[in-house]
Amino acid sequence: MSQADRKPHVALLAQHLGVEVDLDLLDQATTHRSWAYEHGGAAENERLEFLGDAVLGLAITERLYKLFPKVDEGHLAKLRAAVVNARACAEIAVSLDLGAYMLLGRGEEVTGGRAKTSILADAMEAVLGAVYLSCGLDVAKDLILRLYADLIAGAVDLGAGLDWKTSLQEAVAEAGLGTPQYAVSDSGPDHAKEFSAQVLIAGTVLGAGTGRSKKLAEQQAAERAYGVLRGPHDA
Repeated sequence: MSQADRKPHVALLAQHLGVEVDLDLLDQATTHRSWAYEHGGAAENERLEFLGDAVLGLAITERLYKLFPKVDEGHLAKLRAAVVNARACAEIAVSLDLGAYMLLGRGEEVTGGRAKTSILADAMEAVLGAVYLSCGLDVAKDLILRLYADLIAGAVDLGAGLDWKTSLQEAVAEAGLGTPQYAVSDSGPDHAKEFSAQVLIAGTVLGAGTGRSKKLAEQQAAERAYGVLRGPHDA
């Protein structure tokens, strides 16, 4: 789809979001840098992603602060990290079918970019940035709390799993299985690397994950391995 044909398309996304967001900003929010690079440096979504990340963090932090008046700062930070992360943002993006609205370069298109956690998570934050600029903080916060309600509720039940690598290490030690070992690889150009991680317990791969950083990939792998050892959480 050409950018000229985008207005009706992004209007459907705005309708799905249920907010009166500026369509030009929403178009930019769903334009990946790979497409912009192939089309003469057109506006892409990284600045909006930067803004949306801050708005998302504020909305979730405020919600958790009010929900748990007796919880200390350290535990609040862990609760927030369980909700404000690439995997969670990608889950929300999938629920909105956000990948279908993306403008991607040819390389990302042929390698499944519409389903990549990193691309979806970044686009989700960019959309939130567009909503903030269009509608203001209150509308953006209301949207975030509506979209992330289940993840906020699920985070409350994660317990030790708020930090998956720590939780996995504790579970493995309790089971007498030694220490988790992580194998990490990366692919893609330096400006857009994708990391893949596997976690091995007693020589067996129990979990795998991907992300835009080694840390995110390892956390996702640890979460999945923890689920194998202890059963899936309720998030």
